[in-house]
Amino acid sequence: MKEHSTPLNDPIEERRALHSTESRIAIAGHPLHAMLVAFPIALTFCVLGADMFYWWTGDEFWARAAGWAAFGALAMGVLAGITGTVELLIVRGIRNRSPSWTHFILAVMLLSLMGANWALRVGDPAGAILPLGLALSFVAAGMTAMTGWHGGKLVFDYQIGTTPGGSSRS
Repeated sequence: MKEHSTPLNDPIEERRALHSTESRIAIAGHPLHAMLVAFPIALTFCVLGADMFYWWTGDEFWARAAGWAAFGALAMGVLAGITGTVELLIVRGIRNRSPSWTHFILAVMLLSLMGANWALRVGDPAGAILPLGLALSFVAAGMTAMTGWHGGKLVFDYQIGTTPGGSSRS
């Protein structure tokens, strides 16, 4: 009777569960979540800018602009959040990294904050800005920076959503 000497591989040492981090929701190899997050990020800072212009000038145009920007930030944030959540749940290498969950939790908190900021402005955009609307805009901008920083760390430090070895296209 001959024994087979097959070496045993330790899955923890091999880190098999951490290998695949390539985006599955992509257009021509470009991750959809990464493309969509630019909009809510920019619009969140637009809300803060419009609120500050309203505070400075008293012109109701800026209050209306802030309200529309808050709506856009929320709507596009939900869209980006859906794509990011699906990626998190279907790609094991993303799901198994704790920083992915930190980014997810911060993003959900940010969406809640942007929803409150937009809801506050419905009906009376100018009356909502001082002081609560402006305060929410400052907090949302700070949360956006934190959430974006964590998202950037996932891409640059953990290669989340990237193609191993670079692009396969010439």
